[in-house]
Amino acid sequence: MKAKAVMVACTLLGAFALPAGAGEIDVKIGVLADMSGLYSDIGGQGAVLAAQMAVEDFKPAEKGMKVEVVSADSQNKPDVAVAIARKWFDTDGVDVLVDLPTSAISLAMGPLITEKNKVALFTASASSDLTGKGCTPNGVHWTYDTWALSHGTGSAITKNGGKTWYFMTADYAFGQAMERDASAVVVENGGKVLGSVRHPLDSKDLSSFILQAQASKAQVIGLANGGGDTINSIKQSAEFGVVQGGQKLAGMLLFISDIHSLGLKTAQGLTLTTGFYWDYNAKTRAFGERFAKRNGGRYPTMTQAGTYSATLAYLDAVKRVGSPDDGRAVVKSMRDAGPIDDPLFGPTTIRIDGRAVHDMLLVEVKKPEESKGPYDYYKVVSVIPAKDAFRPLADGKCPLVQ
Repeated sequence: MKAKAVMVACTLLGAFALPAGAGEIDVKIGVLADMSGLYSDIGGQGAVLAAQMAVEDFKPAEKGMKVEVVSADSQNKPDVAVAIARKWFDTDGVDVLVDLPTSAISLAMGPLITEKNKVALFTASASSDLTGKGCTPNGVHWTYDTWALSHGTGSAITKNGGKTWYFMTADYAFGQAMERDASAVVVENGGKVLGSVRHPLDSKDLSSFILQAQASKAQVIGLANGGGDTINSIKQSAEFGVVQGGQKLAGMLLFISDIHSLGLKTAQGLTLTTGFYWDYNAKTRAFGERFAKRNGGRYPTMTQAGTYSATLAYLDAVKRVGSPDDGRAVVKSMRDAGPIDDPLFGPTTIRIDGRAVHDMLLVEVKKPEESKGPYDYYKVVSVIPAKDAFRPLADGKCPLVQ
C-alpha cells in the first residue's frame, strides 16, 4: 500500500497509569478518523480528544484497567482504512475502532471486525445500511444515521410547504443512502422528488450541479452530502442566487462546525436534525465547555460527542465482561445494559441490529443578532423522541433480527 497513514499513540499520564499487578484489563482504542480532509473538522483530532476525555472520565486505574488511545488518518479511503485496521488488529493489539468517517469505510469494515471478533463504534458515518443489510454483531452505530436525519429534517420541511424536491448528492454510500431515505420521507409526506444529480466526493467546483438543481425549479434543493461538500454547496448556491430566487436549501447532514465555517449571516434560518447540541442542557454544556478549552475554542460536533459517549459505554461493557478479547460478548453486554444514562445523548438503548437509539433534536440556526457568543448557534425547535427518531427494527432487514 503506497498511501501512508499518520499514527499517533496518545498516552495520558496519570489517567492511564496503573500499579503493577495481576488481573489488569488492558484495552487499546483506535480512533480512525479523517485527520486532514473534508471531514477533519467533524472528527479529526477532536475525535481523539473526545476518546481521551472518555477514558479520563471512566477512571480506568480505579477499575483495575489500563487503557491506551491510538489514532490514524483514514484519508477517507476504504482500502487505506481497512489496511490500518487490519494491522492494528493483527500486530498492534487494538481492540476497538471508533469514529470511522464515511459510510463506505464503515461498510467495508464490517466483514473485518466480524472476522477478527473486534468491535467498531461507528460514530461518524451515516448510512442506515450499517444497521440494515450491513449489520454485524460486532458493530454499534452511535450518534445519527440517514434515516433519522431525513425523517427529522425532510418531514419538517415537507410538512411546512416544501413539496417538490431535487437532490444534490455526494456519489458514494452515504449520499446514496441519504437520497434514498430522504426521498421516501418526502413522498410519505405528500411531496414529490423531481430528480437528482450526483457529484464526486470532495468537489471544489459545484457550479454545474447547482445549475442543474436550480433549473429543476424544485421548491427545495436537498443537500445529500456532508462536511466540506455541504459548505461549498451552500456558499456556491449563494453566488448563483438560489435562495434569492425562491428555492430553499435543505442540509440533510449539517454539523455545528459547518455553521461556524459558514457564519450565521449565511446559515441563518437553516433547519437541521442533530443528535447533540452542546448548549442543550447542563450536562452537555459542561462537556462542551471542557472540550472547547482543550480544543482551541472549538466546541464539539455531534460525532465528537458520539465518540465520547460510545467510548464510555464500551469501556463499561469491557469492565462487566472482564476482557476486551471477545468483541461479540462486549457488544452484547452493551446491548444488555438496557437504557444507558448517557450524559450527552440522554437515555440510550442499543438494539440487536447495533443501532444506539436516543432522542434527536430538530433545530433552527439562529440569526446573527440572536446569538450571544461563539457557537451559540441553534434554537431547539422540537425533541424527536427515541421511539420515533430511528428506523423501526423490523424495517431494516438486518440479518441478526429474527
